[in-house]
Amino acid sequence: HGSGSYFTFLKGSIRLTVELLIQNGSKIYYPVTEEGITIAWERKGTPGKLEFKVIQDNALAIQEGNPVKLSINGIPMFYGFVFRIKRNREPTVDVVAYDQLRYLKNKDTITEEGLKASDLLKRIATDFRLRLGTVENTRYIIETIVEENQTLFDMVQNALDETLLNTKQLYVLYDDVGKLTLKNINSMKVGLLINAETGENFDYESSIDDQTYNKIKLVFNNEKSGKRELYVTQDGAKINQWGVLQYFEEVQTQTGAQAKANALLKLYEQKTRKLTIKNAFGDVRVRAGTSLVVSLNLGDIITNNFMVVEKVQHIFKDNEHLMDLTLIGGTFIA
Repeated sequence: HGSGSYFTFLKGSIRLTVELLIQNGSKIYYPVTEEGITIAWERKGTPGKLEFKVIQDNALAIQEGNPVKLSINGIPMFYGFVFRIKRNREPTVDVVAYDQLRYLKNKDTITEEGLKASDLLKRIATDFRLRLGTVENTRYIIETIVEENQTLFDMVQNALDETLLNTKQLYVLYDDVGKLTLKNINSMKVGLLINAETGENFDYESSIDDQTYNKIKLVFNNEKSGKRELYVTQDGAKINQWGVLQYFEEVQTQTGAQAKANALLKLYEQKTRKLTIKNAFGDVRVRAGTSLVVSLNLGDIITNNFMVVEKVQHIFKDNEHLMDLTLIGGTFIA
């Protein structure tokens, strides 16, 4: 349908071809889209989001639940489902589509023993009819998983957080063009350099205001003895420097509680660093969880190393593909 199946940008010698299709029942539409398609991805807890405007004509019939696919230069980049359609007096329709991660906002209750985070994801995918792609083995077996009235997102994230604490291995869950994928963050590096030339503008923030702790206090309520057992660890030098920044949690088991306190201190006793970059040259390989090389003078540090993409928005408009990035790095806070 329509002549708008592709729009092609010429930027210098780089040709950018954007193809969007929507399927409604047995019909496949290639609607005429206005410029300004965006894809937004975040590293955890949020579904991938595709936003675009289509020009309404008599032949076009789309509705919620319809599959949508976006390809760039013939490379499939996003596959999801229409969740919102907004119309007004204009002849255009605003459409929001989410990838499969949207269905992880469902809530449920589970009690399981001896599962790995990767097993939990497979189990959820089966129960909620979600398509799976590459799911790397997270290896660490979680003694007990008890989740009451939690989102599936939180269940998987809690399992991944526990895996991180115990193995120092960080995994990223994402939807790879219609298939749920779980990968070790170390296997998500791309050969891309962001420097003063490739990014138009940047903001850099270092902070001890959020997710920085120099004292960890875990409590186990021992019902047999009727006592509260404490597991504490701290960094005296950092307390002198920053004052007491305490992390407190009630734990369900005393097994490994002191080791958990030590691991938490290691993870959190550092400044968080956040770098946002506007209007970098677009690259279809970049998604949340990807690592790329950043070479910038940031004042308190000069970076020339890998940073992790916490959020990315891909923007296709005005004859080019640009990206807005939020990066975290070096001292990496999960």
